[in-house]
Amino acid sequence: MSDRIRILWADDEMELLNPYIRFLEAKGYEVIPVLSGNEAIDKLDGEVVDIVFLDENMPGISGIDTIQRIKNKRPSLPIVMITKSEEERIMEEAIGSNISDYLVKPVQPMQILHCLKKHTENQRLITEKSTLDYQQSFRELSFKMMEARTPDDWKDIYRDMVYWEMELGKSTDTNIREIYYTQKKEANTLFSKFIAKNYTDWLGGKDAQRPLMSHTLLRECMFPCLNEAAPTVLLVIDNLRYDHWRAIHPLVSEYYRVDRDELYYSILPTATQYARNSLFAGLLPSQIEKIYPDLWLNENDEGNKNMKEPELLSSYLKRCGKNLKHYYYKVLNVDFGKKVNERFASLLDNSLIVGVYNFVDMLSHAHAETDVIRHLANDEQSYRGVVKSWFEHSQVLELLRYLSEKKIRVFITTDHGTIRIKNPVRIQADRETNTNLRYKVGRNLSLDDRDVFVVSNPDAVYLPRLNVSSKYVFATNEQFFVYPNNFTHFSNYYKNTFQHGGVSMEEMLVPFISLTPR
Repeated sequence: MSDRIRILWADDEMELLNPYIRFLEAKGYEVIPVLSGNEAIDKLDGEVVDIVFLDENMPGISGIDTIQRIKNKRPSLPIVMITKSEEERIMEEAIGSNISDYLVKPVQPMQILHCLKKHTENQRLITEKSTLDYQQSFRELSFKMMEARTPDDWKDIYRDMVYWEMELGKSTDTNIREIYYTQKKEANTLFSKFIAKNYTDWLGGKDAQRPLMSHTLLRECMFPCLNEAAPTVLLVIDNLRYDHWRAIHPLVSEYYRVDRDELYYSILPTATQYARNSLFAGLLPSQIEKIYPDLWLNENDEGNKNMKEPELLSSYLKRCGKNLKHYYYKVLNVDFGKKVNERFASLLDNSLIVGVYNFVDMLSHAHAETDVIRHLANDEQSYRGVVKSWFEHSQVLELLRYLSEKKIRVFITTDHGTIRIKNPVRIQADRETNTNLRYKVGRNLSLDDRDVFVVSNPDAVYLPRLNVSSKYVFATNEQFFVYPNNFTHFSNYYKNTFQHGGVSMEEMLVPFISLTPR
């Protein structure tokens, strides 16, 4: 080792440990021996050490007291307790004192070595292993991307990409992470071409391989499970990406087992007005506009575009012959979320309870407007971290705990995901054009970029026509649309923010999770 790991070892029978010390020194470690807890505490005033080995039973202050005093001085210093006793009380006290590990004598030299590596070289070992494993999988992933022909192929690829993004997020090797992001960008480029080639055929019924999509999800995956005799809960967390789900999965798994971990395709635009209305209506946007004109607002209409979700859901259930008592609510702030949880018991006489939670979507929008949020979620890993932190302290997790106790089945899903945007695309449009950065709809759209997905005939993809000559253009991969006026300012302002509405794996391939209470 170039920088020797320094071990402070406190034991009143130090002469018996000489063979261990020689073994560790031969492996490149440096051992600082002391004979009591007091000596260990004093030594920390003048020595820099990486880990403490501490005997539980020594003259003077106890091992537990020593741990507490060391933690007061060095809160993050790893402490390993070594004891002759297997008494449960001592073990619980030690673990409750926030030790890093617990070994029972007699210990073998290889146990000590393994313990050291786990607590002082863990990051290096993780980095080395994840780097090597990804290098070995890189070619296989590239081959999968080139050979992908079906919607399921791309779901498998995206699962792989999310797995590696989260694994490499544990690594300190910035070079391998850069290689990964380059590969993910290539994957998104190929995915966008796949969507451009097949999307119209999916919606037109010309492609037998049409995947599970927004307007078919509930009918195919949830409605068959509904039961008048027992309530079912659907939680729709707006803008929850698949990597976000993988991050919060361990928290959910304390209360629920996952029956089904599915990816479905959000419709375009991957924006709440379109995707979530389609989810709750079981229809595509232009079908909603035609069948339920009072429940649909177009881009240039005044008002909230998702105010009619309860009515759309009720109509959907009736069309499918599900004449069940149901309840819908939407949580936009913490106070209302608390009120919902407090009165949830009174909702359990419904066969279906649907809750929409908007925090992740609000986080995405706030990212573009608030410097603090930009700093907290300035890349994919930190964005996942903020979402996980919210979820861990949210009313959603509190509700899942309650529902698990009541043995109630739960589904978790979302309407669309989001992507970090980097590449501005200059576009010209008239004043009636919408403001979304990832898609535009209008009649006078002009841009010079062949990589965008252009839909000249909205009828073909069941999108409303704002006028006879209107068309839709969708940004792909990391693109976003910027008008010529103040192009540089707005390009810099929105660059590296998280947006949705366009074509990417992150936006279109989103989770549907079926849960059974433990």
